[in-house]
Amino acid sequence: MPHLIQPLDTEDPLGPLPQEFAAIMRPELPSLIKEIGVEVTRAYPEYARLLDGPNGQAIRVGVEQSLASFVDLVAEPSSPTTLRDDMCRRFGRFEAYEGRSMDTLQGAYRLGARVALRRAKKVGQSYHLSPTLMLSFADALFTYVDELESLSREGFLEAQSQSGEHSEALRRRLLHLILAGRPAPGSAIADLCEQTGWTLPEEVTLIAVRAPAELDRLSADRDLLVDLSAPQPHLLVPGALDDARRSMLTQALPAGRMAIGLTVPTALACESLRWARRVLELVDSGVIEDDPLIRCEDHLLTLWLLSDPALLDQLAQRELAAVAGISATRRERLVETLRIWLDTRGTAAQMGALLDVHPQTVRYRMRSLETIFGDQLVDPESRFATEAVLRALRLRSRATGTSP
Repeated sequence: MPHLIQPLDTEDPLGPLPQEFAAIMRPELPSLIKEIGVEVTRAYPEYARLLDGPNGQAIRVGVEQSLASFVDLVAEPSSPTTLRDDMCRRFGRFEAYEGRSMDTLQGAYRLGARVALRRAKKVGQSYHLSPTLMLSFADALFTYVDELESLSREGFLEAQSQSGEHSEALRRRLLHLILAGRPAPGSAIADLCEQTGWTLPEEVTLIAVRAPAELDRLSADRDLLVDLSAPQPHLLVPGALDDARRSMLTQALPAGRMAIGLTVPTALACESLRWARRVLELVDSGVIEDDPLIRCEDHLLTLWLLSDPALLDQLAQRELAAVAGISATRRERLVETLRIWLDTRGTAAQMGALLDVHPQTVRYRMRSLETIFGDQLVDPESRFATEAVLRALRLRSRATGTSP
Protein backbone atom coordinates (compact mmCIF):
# COMPACT_ATOMS: atom_id res chain seq x y z
CA MET A 1 0.00 0.00 0.00
CA PRO A 2 1.52 3.38 -0.96
CA HIS A 3 2.81 5.56 1.84
CA LEU A 4 1.57 9.12 2.28
CA ILE A 5 1.82 11.22 5.41
CA GLN A 6 -1.50 12.99 5.76
CA PRO A 7 -3.09 14.63 8.84
CA LEU A 8 -6.28 13.04 10.10
CA ASP A 9 -8.33 16.19 9.61
CA THR A 10 -7.18 16.84 6.05
CA GLU A 11 -9.63 18.03 3.45
CA ASP A 12 -7.26 17.31 0.56
CA PRO A 13 -8.40 15.25 -2.43
CA LEU A 14 -8.85 11.50 -2.07
CA GLY A 15 -5.55 9.71 -1.37
CA PRO A 16 -3.88 6.92 0.62
CA LEU A 17 -4.53 6.60 4.34
CA PRO A 18 -2.24 8.25 6.89
CA GLN A 19 -0.23 5.91 9.09
CA GLU A 20 -1.84 7.31 12.22
CA PHE A 21 -5.18 5.84 11.15
CA ALA A 22 -3.87 2.38 12.10
CA ALA A 23 -3.91 3.31 15.78
CA ILE A 24 -7.64 4.02 15.52
CA MET A 25 -8.45 0.80 13.67
CA ARG A 26 -6.41 -1.73 15.63
CA PRO A 27 -8.55 -1.78 18.84
CA GLU A 28 -11.61 -2.48 16.66
CA LEU A 29 -10.19 -5.69 15.17
CA PRO A 30 -11.33 -8.32 17.73
CA SER A 31 -14.98 -7.27 17.71
CA LEU A 32 -14.91 -6.56 13.96
CA ILE A 33 -13.67 -10.07 13.26
CA LYS A 34 -16.58 -11.51 15.25
CA GLU A 35 -19.08 -9.27 13.49
CA ILE A 36 -17.76 -10.24 10.06
CA GLY A 37 -17.92 -13.92 11.06
CA VAL A 38 -21.59 -13.61 12.03
CA GLU A 39 -22.54 -11.78 8.83
CA VAL A 40 -20.62 -14.10 6.51
CA THR A 41 -21.88 -17.34 8.03
CA ARG A 42 -25.42 -16.01 7.95
CA ALA A 43 -25.11 -15.14 4.25
CA TYR A 44 -23.10 -18.27 3.36
CA PRO A 45 -24.17 -21.21 5.53
CA GLU A 46 -21.51 -23.45 3.99
CA TYR A 47 -18.88 -21.38 5.80
CA ALA A 48 -20.71 -21.88 9.10
CA ARG A 49 -20.28 -25.65 8.63
CA LEU A 50 -16.62 -25.18 7.81
CA LEU A 51 -15.99 -23.05 10.91
CA ASP A 52 -17.47 -25.83 13.05
CA GLY A 53 -15.35 -28.46 11.32
CA PRO A 54 -11.70 -29.53 11.64
CA ASN A 55 -10.49 -26.57 9.56
CA GLY A 56 -12.44 -23.98 11.52
CA GLN A 57 -9.49 -22.68 13.54
CA ALA A 58 -7.30 -22.29 10.46
CA ILE A 59 -10.05 -20.32 8.73
CA ARG A 60 -10.43 -18.00 11.72
CA VAL A 61 -6.68 -17.40 11.80
CA GLY A 62 -6.77 -16.60 8.10
CA VAL A 63 -9.51 -14.02 8.54
CA GLU A 64 -7.66 -12.43 11.46
CA GLN A 65 -4.43 -12.39 9.44
CA SER A 66 -6.13 -10.67 6.51
CA LEU A 67 -7.62 -7.90 8.65
CA ALA A 68 -4.50 -7.43 10.76
CA SER A 69 -2.39 -7.21 7.61
CA PHE A 70 -4.54 -4.33 6.34
CA VAL A 71 -3.93 -2.39 9.53
CA ASP A 72 -0.20 -3.25 9.47
CA LEU A 73 0.08 -1.88 5.92
CA VAL A 74 -1.57 1.37 6.98
CA ALA A 75 0.86 1.67 9.88
CA GLU A 76 3.85 0.62 7.78
CA PRO A 77 3.34 0.28 4.01
CA SER A 78 6.47 -1.89 3.69
CA SER A 79 5.14 -4.51 6.13
CA PRO A 80 5.63 -8.07 4.79
CA THR A 81 2.51 -9.85 3.56
CA THR A 82 3.93 -13.34 3.12
CA LEU A 83 1.65 -14.99 5.69
CA ARG A 84 -1.42 -13.18 4.39
CA ASP A 85 -0.61 -14.06 0.78
CA ASP A 86 -0.15 -17.71 1.63
CA MET A 87 -3.37 -17.79 3.62
CA CYS A 88 -5.37 -16.22 0.79
CA ARG A 89 -4.00 -18.71 -1.71
CA ARG A 90 -4.97 -21.49 0.69
CA PHE A 91 -8.51 -20.14 0.80
CA GLY A 92 -8.64 -20.30 -2.99
CA ARG A 93 -7.24 -23.82 -3.10
CA PHE A 94 -9.75 -24.91 -0.50
CA GLU A 95 -12.64 -23.58 -2.58
CA ALA A 96 -11.39 -25.60 -5.55
CA TYR A 97 -11.00 -28.75 -3.45
CA GLU A 98 -14.54 -28.27 -2.16
CA GLY A 99 -15.83 -28.08 -5.73
CA ARG A 100 -17.12 -24.50 -5.44
CA SER A 101 -16.49 -21.63 -7.80
CA MET A 102 -14.74 -18.44 -6.68
CA ASP A 103 -18.09 -16.65 -6.49
CA THR A 104 -18.78 -17.69 -2.89
CA LEU A 105 -15.38 -16.66 -1.55
CA GLN A 106 -15.51 -13.44 -3.52
CA GLY A 107 -18.92 -12.67 -2.04
CA ALA A 108 -17.62 -13.37 1.46
CA TYR A 109 -14.66 -11.03 0.96
CA ARG A 110 -16.89 -8.21 -0.23
CA LEU A 111 -19.42 -8.74 2.52
CA GLY A 112 -16.58 -8.53 5.03
CA ALA A 113 -15.47 -5.28 3.43
CA ARG A 114 -18.97 -3.81 3.74
CA VAL A 115 -19.10 -4.78 7.43
CA ALA A 116 -15.70 -3.15 7.97
CA LEU A 117 -16.82 -0.02 6.14
CA ARG A 118 -19.95 0.15 8.27
CA ARG A 119 -17.80 -0.04 11.40
CA ALA A 120 -15.41 2.58 10.04
CA LYS A 121 -18.27 5.03 9.58
CA LYS A 122 -19.19 4.69 13.26
CA VAL A 123 -15.59 5.11 14.31
CA GLY A 124 -15.21 8.08 11.99
CA GLN A 125 -18.16 9.81 13.60
CA SER A 126 -16.66 9.22 17.07
CA TYR A 127 -13.31 10.68 16.01
CA HIS A 128 -14.87 13.40 13.81
CA LEU A 129 -12.91 12.17 10.81
CA SER A 130 -13.34 14.06 7.57
CA PRO A 131 -15.50 12.70 4.71
CA THR A 132 -12.41 12.74 2.49
CA LEU A 133 -10.55 10.48 4.91
CA MET A 134 -13.49 8.07 5.04
CA LEU A 135 -13.59 7.99 1.26
CA SER A 136 -9.88 7.23 1.27
CA PHE A 137 -10.53 4.43 3.73
CA ALA A 138 -13.26 2.96 1.55
CA ASP A 139 -11.07 3.18 -1.53
CA ALA A 140 -8.11 1.55 0.23
CA LEU A 141 -10.33 -1.16 1.72
CA PHE A 142 -11.88 -2.28 -1.54
CA THR A 143 -8.51 -2.10 -3.31
CA TYR A 144 -7.18 -4.38 -0.56
CA VAL A 145 -10.10 -6.77 -1.01
CA ASP A 146 -9.38 -6.91 -4.74
CA GLU A 147 -5.86 -7.92 -3.84
CA LEU A 148 -7.11 -10.67 -1.51
CA GLU A 149 -9.42 -11.97 -4.24
CA SER A 150 -6.57 -12.00 -6.75
CA LEU A 151 -4.37 -14.01 -4.39
CA SER A 152 -7.16 -16.47 -3.69
CA ARG A 153 -7.84 -16.83 -7.39
CA GLU A 154 -4.19 -17.77 -7.90
CA GLY A 155 -4.59 -20.59 -5.38
CA PHE A 156 -7.92 -21.59 -6.87
CA LEU A 157 -6.56 -21.87 -10.41
CA GLU A 158 -3.44 -23.67 -9.19
CA ALA A 159 -5.54 -26.27 -7.39
CA GLN A 160 -7.85 -26.64 -10.37
CA SER A 161 -4.90 -27.18 -12.67
CA GLN A 162 -3.33 -29.75 -10.36
CA SER A 163 -6.66 -31.44 -9.82
CA GLY A 164 -7.31 -31.56 -13.56
CA GLU A 165 -3.87 -32.98 -14.30
CA HIS A 166 -4.21 -35.51 -11.50
CA SER A 167 -7.67 -36.52 -12.65
CA GLU A 168 -6.46 -36.93 -16.23
CA ALA A 169 -3.59 -39.09 -15.03
CA LEU A 170 -6.01 -41.27 -13.07
CA ARG A 171 -8.32 -41.57 -16.09
CA ARG A 172 -5.40 -42.57 -18.31
CA ARG A 173 -4.43 -45.18 -15.72
CA LEU A 174 -8.02 -46.45 -15.76
CA LEU A 175 -7.94 -46.66 -19.56
CA HIS A 176 -4.67 -48.60 -19.45
CA LEU A 177 -6.09 -51.07 -16.93
CA ILE A 178 -9.19 -51.65 -19.04
CA LEU A 179 -6.96 -52.29 -22.06
CA ALA A 180 -4.49 -54.49 -20.17
CA GLY A 181 -3.69 -57.70 -21.95
CA ARG A 182 -4.04 -59.66 -18.75
CA PRO A 183 -7.09 -59.52 -16.49
CA ALA A 184 -6.78 -56.44 -14.30
CA PRO A 185 -7.82 -56.64 -10.65
CA GLY A 186 -11.45 -55.63 -10.45
CA SER A 187 -10.76 -53.74 -7.25
CA ALA A 188 -8.14 -51.56 -8.96
CA ILE A 189 -10.56 -50.58 -11.72
CA ALA A 190 -13.35 -50.02 -9.20
CA ASP A 191 -11.10 -47.77 -7.08
CA LEU A 192 -10.12 -45.65 -10.09
CA CYS A 193 -13.75 -45.40 -11.18
CA GLU A 194 -14.63 -44.09 -7.72
CA GLN A 195 -11.75 -41.60 -7.68
CA THR A 196 -12.53 -40.23 -11.12
CA GLY A 197 -16.32 -40.42 -10.94
CA TRP A 198 -16.36 -42.59 -14.07
CA THR A 199 -19.02 -45.31 -14.37
CA LEU A 200 -17.77 -48.62 -15.76
CA PRO A 201 -20.04 -49.47 -18.72
CA GLU A 202 -21.04 -52.93 -19.93
CA GLU A 203 -19.88 -52.13 -23.46
CA VAL A 204 -17.25 -49.84 -24.94
CA THR A 205 -16.05 -48.65 -28.32
CA LEU A 206 -12.34 -48.03 -28.81
CA ILE A 207 -11.01 -45.56 -31.34
CA ALA A 208 -7.52 -45.46 -32.82
CA VAL A 209 -6.36 -41.96 -33.73
CA ARG A 210 -3.56 -41.09 -36.10
CA ALA A 211 -0.76 -39.11 -34.43
CA PRO A 212 -0.36 -36.28 -33.79
CA ALA A 213 -3.77 -35.65 -32.32
CA GLU A 214 -5.20 -32.94 -30.08
CA LEU A 215 -8.54 -33.06 -28.31
CA ASP A 216 -10.82 -30.04 -27.96
CA ARG A 217 -12.03 -30.62 -24.41
CA LEU A 218 -14.88 -28.17 -24.75
CA SER A 219 -16.39 -30.22 -27.57
CA ALA A 220 -15.55 -33.64 -26.12
CA ASP A 221 -17.97 -35.60 -23.96
CA ARG A 222 -16.84 -35.80 -20.35
CA ASP A 223 -17.11 -39.59 -20.15
CA LEU A 224 -14.39 -40.25 -22.73
CA LEU A 225 -11.19 -41.93 -21.56
CA VAL A 226 -8.34 -40.51 -23.60
CA ASP A 227 -4.64 -41.06 -24.15
CA LEU A 228 -3.48 -38.93 -27.06
CA SER A 229 0.09 -38.67 -25.75
CA ALA A 230 0.76 -42.33 -26.49
CA PRO A 231 2.76 -43.28 -29.63
CA GLN A 232 -0.51 -44.73 -30.94
CA PRO A 233 -3.17 -42.31 -29.64
CA HIS A 234 -6.49 -43.81 -28.68
CA LEU A 235 -9.66 -43.15 -26.74
CA LEU A 236 -12.55 -45.06 -25.25
CA VAL A 237 -16.22 -44.23 -25.68
CA PRO A 238 -18.67 -45.86 -23.25
CA GLY A 239 -21.30 -47.84 -25.15
CA ALA A 240 -21.97 -47.74 -28.86
CA LEU A 241 -20.99 -44.91 -31.17
CA ASP A 242 -24.27 -43.37 -32.30
CA ASP A 243 -24.73 -40.36 -34.58
CA ALA A 244 -24.43 -37.91 -31.68
CA ARG A 245 -21.13 -39.45 -30.60
CA ARG A 246 -19.75 -39.40 -34.13
CA SER A 247 -20.67 -35.74 -34.49
CA MET A 248 -18.99 -35.00 -31.17
CA LEU A 249 -15.79 -36.76 -32.27
CA THR A 250 -15.54 -34.81 -35.52
CA GLN A 251 -15.77 -31.59 -33.50
CA ALA A 252 -13.46 -32.68 -30.67
CA LEU A 253 -10.79 -34.04 -33.06
CA PRO A 254 -11.24 -31.79 -36.10
CA ALA A 255 -7.83 -32.58 -37.59
CA GLY A 256 -7.74 -36.21 -36.52
CA ARG A 257 -7.92 -39.36 -38.64
CA MET A 258 -9.82 -42.02 -36.71
CA ALA A 259 -10.64 -45.69 -36.99
CA ILE A 260 -13.62 -46.77 -34.91
CA GLY A 261 -13.36 -50.23 -33.41
CA LEU A 262 -16.28 -52.55 -32.80
CA THR A 263 -18.54 -52.07 -29.78
CA VAL A 264 -17.64 -54.93 -27.46
CA PRO A 265 -18.07 -56.00 -23.82
CA THR A 266 -15.71 -53.95 -21.69
CA ALA A 267 -13.56 -57.01 -21.00
CA LEU A 268 -12.77 -57.16 -24.76
CA ALA A 269 -11.79 -53.50 -25.08
CA CYS A 270 -8.25 -54.39 -26.16
CA GLU A 271 -9.63 -56.34 -29.15
CA SER A 272 -11.70 -53.37 -30.30
CA LEU A 273 -8.58 -51.20 -30.22
CA ARG A 274 -6.48 -53.85 -31.99
CA TRP A 275 -8.95 -53.99 -34.88
CA ALA A 276 -9.12 -50.20 -35.09
CA ARG A 277 -5.33 -49.93 -35.25
CA ARG A 278 -5.22 -52.64 -37.90
CA VAL A 279 -7.65 -50.62 -40.03
CA LEU A 280 -5.28 -47.63 -39.88
CA GLU A 281 -2.43 -49.91 -40.97
CA LEU A 282 -4.49 -51.12 -43.92
CA VAL A 283 -5.27 -47.51 -44.81
CA ASP A 284 -1.55 -46.73 -44.78
CA SER A 285 -0.85 -49.72 -47.04
CA GLY A 286 -3.55 -48.69 -49.49
CA VAL A 287 -5.88 -51.65 -48.89
CA ILE A 288 -8.62 -49.51 -47.33
CA GLU A 289 -9.51 -46.10 -48.68
CA ASP A 290 -8.60 -43.23 -46.38
CA ASP A 291 -11.29 -41.16 -44.69
CA PRO A 292 -11.42 -38.89 -41.61
CA LEU A 293 -13.57 -41.42 -39.77
CA ILE A 294 -13.45 -45.12 -40.72
CA ARG A 295 -15.62 -47.82 -39.16
CA CYS A 296 -14.16 -51.26 -38.55
CA GLU A 297 -17.59 -52.80 -39.10
CA ASP A 298 -17.43 -51.71 -42.73
CA HIS A 299 -14.23 -53.74 -43.25
CA LEU A 300 -14.70 -56.89 -41.18
CA LEU A 301 -14.04 -59.33 -44.02
CA THR A 302 -10.89 -57.44 -45.00
CA LEU A 303 -9.70 -57.49 -41.38
CA TRP A 304 -10.30 -61.23 -41.17
CA LEU A 305 -8.71 -62.15 -44.49
CA LEU A 306 -5.61 -60.04 -43.80
CA SER A 307 -5.35 -60.71 -40.08
CA ASP A 308 -2.28 -62.97 -40.41
CA PRO A 309 -0.07 -62.24 -43.45
CA ALA A 310 2.32 -65.10 -42.75
CA LEU A 311 -0.53 -67.59 -42.45
CA LEU A 312 -2.03 -66.25 -45.67
CA ASP A 313 1.24 -67.02 -47.46
CA GLN A 314 1.10 -70.59 -46.16
CA LEU A 315 -2.53 -71.01 -47.19
CA ALA A 316 -1.85 -69.57 -50.64
CA GLN A 317 1.05 -71.94 -51.10
CA ARG A 318 -1.19 -74.89 -50.21
CA GLU A 319 -4.36 -73.89 -52.07
CA LEU A 320 -2.56 -72.82 -55.25
CA ALA A 321 0.01 -75.60 -55.28
CA ALA A 322 -1.66 -77.10 -58.37
CA VAL A 323 -0.59 -74.14 -60.54
CA ALA A 324 2.83 -73.58 -58.94
CA GLY A 325 4.67 -75.27 -61.80
CA ILE A 326 2.95 -73.34 -64.58
CA SER A 327 4.57 -70.33 -66.25
CA ALA A 328 3.89 -67.03 -64.51
CA THR A 329 1.84 -65.53 -67.35
CA ARG A 330 -0.43 -68.56 -67.78
CA ARG A 331 -0.72 -68.99 -64.00
CA GLU A 332 -1.83 -65.39 -63.59
CA ARG A 333 -4.54 -65.79 -66.27
CA LEU A 334 -5.84 -69.05 -64.82
CA VAL A 335 -5.89 -67.76 -61.24
CA GLU A 336 -7.77 -64.61 -62.28
CA THR A 337 -10.30 -66.72 -64.19
CA LEU A 338 -10.71 -68.99 -61.19
CA ARG A 339 -11.26 -66.00 -58.92
CA ILE A 340 -13.95 -64.57 -61.20
CA TRP A 341 -15.68 -67.94 -61.38
CA LEU A 342 -15.62 -68.38 -57.59
CA ASP A 343 -16.91 -64.81 -57.14
CA THR A 344 -19.72 -64.93 -59.71
CA ARG A 345 -20.44 -68.55 -60.76
CA GLY A 346 -21.32 -66.77 -64.00
CA THR A 347 -21.66 -68.03 -67.54
CA ALA A 348 -18.79 -67.99 -70.01
CA ALA A 349 -20.24 -64.87 -71.58
CA GLN A 350 -20.58 -63.07 -68.23
CA MET A 351 -17.09 -64.04 -67.14
CA GLY A 352 -15.67 -63.11 -70.54
CA ALA A 353 -17.08 -59.60 -70.16
CA LEU A 354 -15.43 -59.23 -66.77
CA LEU A 355 -12.11 -60.64 -68.01
CA ASP A 356 -12.29 -58.84 -71.32
CA VAL A 357 -11.81 -62.09 -73.28
CA HIS A 358 -13.93 -64.19 -75.66
CA PRO A 359 -16.36 -66.65 -73.99
CA GLN A 360 -14.58 -69.49 -75.79
CA THR A 361 -11.36 -68.47 -74.05
CA VAL A 362 -13.20 -68.68 -70.74
CA ARG A 363 -14.42 -72.19 -71.54
CA TYR A 364 -10.90 -73.27 -72.45
CA ARG A 365 -9.48 -71.89 -69.22
CA MET A 366 -12.21 -73.49 -67.13
CA ARG A 367 -11.49 -76.90 -68.67
CA SER A 368 -7.83 -76.39 -67.84
CA LEU A 369 -8.68 -75.42 -64.25
CA GLU A 370 -10.90 -78.47 -63.80
CA THR A 371 -8.07 -80.66 -65.03
CA ILE A 372 -5.42 -78.96 -62.86
CA PHE A 373 -7.39 -78.62 -59.60
CA GLY A 374 -9.63 -81.67 -59.92
CA ASP A 375 -11.67 -82.38 -56.79
CA GLN A 376 -10.39 -79.21 -55.11
CA LEU A 377 -13.06 -77.26 -57.02
CA VAL A 378 -15.76 -79.80 -56.19
CA ASP A 379 -15.26 -80.24 -52.46
CA PRO A 380 -17.08 -77.38 -50.64
CA GLU A 381 -14.44 -76.90 -47.92
CA SER A 382 -11.54 -76.91 -50.39
CA ARG A 383 -13.37 -74.57 -52.71
CA PHE A 384 -14.13 -72.16 -49.84
CA ALA A 385 -10.48 -72.16 -48.72
CA THR A 386 -9.34 -71.42 -52.28
CA GLU A 387 -11.87 -68.61 -52.64
CA ALA A 388 -10.82 -67.05 -49.30
CA VAL A 389 -7.15 -67.16 -50.30
CA LEU A 390 -7.81 -65.55 -53.66
CA ARG A 391 -9.89 -62.78 -52.08
CA ALA A 392 -7.18 -62.09 -49.51
CA LEU A 393 -4.45 -62.05 -52.15
CA ARG A 394 -6.44 -59.61 -54.26
CA LEU A 395 -6.93 -57.30 -51.25
CA ARG A 396 -3.24 -57.41 -50.47
CA SER A 397 -2.33 -56.74 -54.10
CA ARG A 398 -3.98 -53.32 -53.80
CA ALA A 399 -1.18 -52.22 -51.52
CA THR A 400 1.66 -53.41 -53.75
CA GLY A 401 0.05 -52.86 -57.13
CA THR A 402 1.08 -56.38 -58.18
CA SER A 403 -0.93 -59.37 -59.30
CA PRO A 404 -2.34 -61.66 -56.59
